[in-house]
Amino acid sequence: MPTGVNNSKKYTYVWVSLIILVFGIIVIPRIVNRLKEGSVVENDRLANTNRASDLSYIVNNGTKRKVPNFSFINQDSILISNEDYLGKVYVVEFFFTTCPTICPIMTKNLVELQETFKNDEDFGVASFTINPRYDTPTILKKYATKYGISDMDWHLMTGEQAEIYDLANKGFYIVANEEEDAPGGFEHSGAFALVDKKGYIRSRNDRFGNALIYYRGTITEEQVTNNEGEAQQITMLKEDIKKLLAE
Repeated sequence: MPTGVNNSKKYTYVWVSLIILVFGIIVIPRIVNRLKEGSVVENDRLANTNRASDLSYIVNNGTKRKVPNFSFINQDSILISNEDYLGKVYVVEFFFTTCPTICPIMTKNLVELQETFKNDEDFGVASFTINPRYDTPTILKKYATKYGISDMDWHLMTGEQAEIYDLANKGFYIVANEEEDAPGGFEHSGAFALVDKKGYIRSRNDRFGNALIYYRGTITEEQVTNNEGEAQQITMLKEDIKKLLAE
């Protein structure tokens, strides 16, 4: 074989070796640093989220979870259904007016959201009492006055207990039960659900790429964290409401 061919191969091997060396010196340390900082994984997660708002849909068995149909009486004795919320971004909670523990904090947080979005006609709140035997429209109206609930699209609703419990436990997967030993006689979650303008339940993803599904409603922004070290999510909820309002 001619010597020129051997020299050509030799030079090729040298260049390949140099390229590999440069790659090892410059590129690999950068990749390692990005992995340590979590930026590679985070970017991959963001690429799989809904790019319009970076908020996920909640999917069950391949179907995006939507708010079930409901129809209840509000604090003004007006019949309100899920269709009244179409075209609006709204927050859902389950509460009761005589709750001695988490409900006052939840209401305070929702009033904070009310004030933040008071100039936005496309924002609302849906509050469902889990003690409808006591929480009549009159009681709900007094509760609204007490806490400064003034948004025309914040409805405090009451109705048949079985229907409300089905909506909570089967529709939203938010715990709501009558429990004699629980504070106030009822057991319920302090979670807020966020719903988009088309009636789909939405949330951002956690650092592992999984949908949060719900937001903590029992810690205020001022508290920052609770006794268990859990962080407040009202600031996060405000940010995500803004994203959905912009869709």
